[in-house]
Amino acid sequence: MDYWPLFTASLLVSFLSAPFLRRLAFKLDILDYPARRKVHKKATALLGGAVIYIGLLAGTAFNWRLFSPLLPIFFGATAVFIIGLIDDIRGLSARSRLISEAFIVLILVKFGICVSFLPPGFWGDLGEIIITLLWIVGVTNACNYLDGLDGLAAGSAIINLFSFAVILQGTNQSAVVVFSVMLICACLGFLPHNFRSAKMFLGDAGSTFLGFCIACIAIVGNWAQDNTAKLAIPILVLGVPIFDMIFTTIVRIKEGKVKNIPQWLHYGGRDHFHHYLVELGFSPRNAVVFIYLFTLSLGISAIMLSNDRATEAFLAVLQAALIFVVIGTLIVVGKRRRSGWNTADRREDVRK
Repeated sequence: MDYWPLFTASLLVSFLSAPFLRRLAFKLDILDYPARRKVHKKATALLGGAVIYIGLLAGTAFNWRLFSPLLPIFFGATAVFIIGLIDDIRGLSARSRLISEAFIVLILVKFGICVSFLPPGFWGDLGEIIITLLWIVGVTNACNYLDGLDGLAAGSAIINLFSFAVILQGTNQSAVVVFSVMLICACLGFLPHNFRSAKMFLGDAGSTFLGFCIACIAIVGNWAQDNTAKLAIPILVLGVPIFDMIFTTIVRIKEGKVKNIPQWLHYGGRDHFHHYLVELGFSPRNAVVFIYLFTLSLGISAIMLSNDRATEAFLAVLQAALIFVVIGTLIVVGKRRRSGWNTADRREDVRK
């Protein structure tokens, strides 16, 4: 079947709807205003998530039957998008968002969207439900946290989805492949409005929608014959947001900034991976490109792993973990050294 009309519809509808939705955002005051913890300097439209959602919807409208196995995911992602949109417009507590996301995941589990690698039985089934819940909610919020520089979240999502699509291309999973490529096209239609001198932001609606879709694709995709490789591939593909979430959480707990899960969800600070890169001397655009390249390198490792076995899967994840440890160490050392220089400069100013 020729899928190009679906891809073209997603790309064009996304690209062409952006100016209209931007004007609508200013008219309805759905804007992200500058603040101390934010990078941008002027009010920016927050309906970028709607641009991607409408683009994806346009593509799926051409052939609903093809995507019937993925309809629970699409409806779940729609619910996440609506919750994020309410949060962008009116604001929601972190606790409300977390409970809502968990409830949506449990509904998906009821429809069979669940990891499956533990031994059958009560404890195995319960363990798979818990892992599914943690994975989808965790990746959804990790992608939300990654949305801190122009083009970062949408561009990273494109690379993640491309890696998944390449791995699945040779398998009998056309619905997942086409869904992934349509989502890529929807993101590509949005990216010109976001990457350079951003006219629109994804907002929580867009970043959580993308994170939810990617997390679910990681679950339903059949990535390899070996069970260990099946688990390792999504971890590698989504290594950057996973690292950012873990590293930032560790730093915040150590510095006493967060003490519970709602605080962790609600806390907004310039202490993510991309923020540290900018502090270390990268321009915002170069920091985004650096993360793009790093994400792509992990995706290439995942693609190579699809034909390997448990030993190679373990070594690939170990290698990625060691690289992240090195990067995390360099960030911490650079932060301390920079803090020391600033303290020394203030003391010198006092002396003068």
